[in-house]
Amino acid sequence: MKLTLVRHTSVDVPRGVCYGQSDVGLRSSFPEEAAKVKAALDGRLFDKVFTSPLSRCTRLAEACGYPDAVRDDRLKELDFGEWEMRCYDEITDPRLQEWYADYFNVRATGGESFADQNLRLKSFLNDLLKKPYDNVAIFAHGGILLQAMLISGIITPEQAFDSLPPYGGIVELELGSI
Repeated sequence: MKLTLVRHTSVDVPRGVCYGQSDVGLRSSFPEEAAKVKAALDGRLFDKVFTSPLSRCTRLAEACGYPDAVRDDRLKELDFGEWEMRCYDEITDPRLQEWYADYFNVRATGGESFADQNLRLKSFLNDLLKKPYDNVAIFAHGGILLQAMLISGIITPEQAFDSLPPYGGIVELELGSI
């Protein structure tokens, strides 16, 4: 199955703020950014289109011509719990240093770990593989795109944060068994 994963466009959040699953707004440049993504997807035919239910993804899916994209909670960004909408530099929680040392396994306080998000996406992809689709588009978040790249073997956990696609970025991969 061919997957086309699209990261949402840039958000209207100050740099360095941990926004995760918060439903934040988009920058005023959204129309221009969305037009570029739509042009990059132009001519592609998808059997099914899915999106995170957060508005930064649903708005992009709609702008690209997919107002009926199926919303799935498993496509949400990492849940940062108590750290949501706080500047990383201002988080005094000692667990933040533990998370920096082992983001894959350590949960954000009141949230989830990268491993939790990985299991969530694997659940979605396993369900997807049971469907008769050949070509699927997914509008999601940077963390979900990284997870898909990890699951498909394109990157390793050590390469994850250096491999983050840009806002409006598109990643294509083949999904076999998980």
